[in-house]
Amino acid sequence: MAASFGLGGRRVVVTGASRGIGRAIALAFRAEGAEVIGTRTGGDATGDAACSRYVVADFSDPDAIERCFGDLRELAPDVLVNNAGINKIAPFAEIDPDDFRRIQTVNVYAPFRLSQAVIPAMQARGWGRIIGISSIWGKIGKEQRASYSASKFAIDGMTLAIATEHAADGILANCIAPGFTDTELTRSVLGERGIADLVAKVPAGRMATPDDIASLVLWLGSDANRYVSGQNIAIDGGFSRA
Repeated sequence: MAASFGLGGRRVVVTGASRGIGRAIALAFRAEGAEVIGTRTGGDATGDAACSRYVVADFSDPDAIERCFGDLRELAPDVLVNNAGINKIAPFAEIDPDDFRRIQTVNVYAPFRLSQAVIPAMQARGWGRIIGISSIWGKIGKEQRASYSASKFAIDGMTLAIATEHAADGILANCIAPGFTDTELTRSVLGERGIADLVAKVPAGRMATPDDIASLVLWLGSDANRYVSGQNIAIDGGFSRA
């Protein structure tokens, strides 16, 4: 018998929910009856089809992360999806230290603090789901991705630590490693020619859609997932195993 998602009445926080993968994840949870609150870097807190409301926070600013920490302590979500992230490619010897620090702040420090914020309430209720969005560049290597890969390997390690410490509390922590996904970020980093070259190497013959990613996150964050924890699951059309 298929397990129910059981998300009616659950509160879900999705970071970076205003576009791309984050918006698709928010829409998927909301379609299943969850209350979804997103974070966004700019704009206002007004809700939309994806989120009932937003928390406005620029995760490159440590003070903004701390304010968001306080917001999440108060919200006490059942599910946290750490999706917000940035990338900048450069040869290793030419990486600007400020760029490296900014990427680690957004991609690692923010998920670290927000996960700390939500765990106490999850422990108290005996149920919680924390999902990190890593990358195939957090499982395999590629040139000019040192800053990004460092951050995404860190998400895997942090997820494993949370899972090891808190599975007995009913908190299941996982991360997923999307491959080439058709988002604004992918297109801005790779360009059309780079996308065409990479898609030619994907056994599935196409990039993922944000909805492909959202469907896996939805399952991991629901009652349907009762025993999967501590995993870094590639969703890449077979690319990293080809």
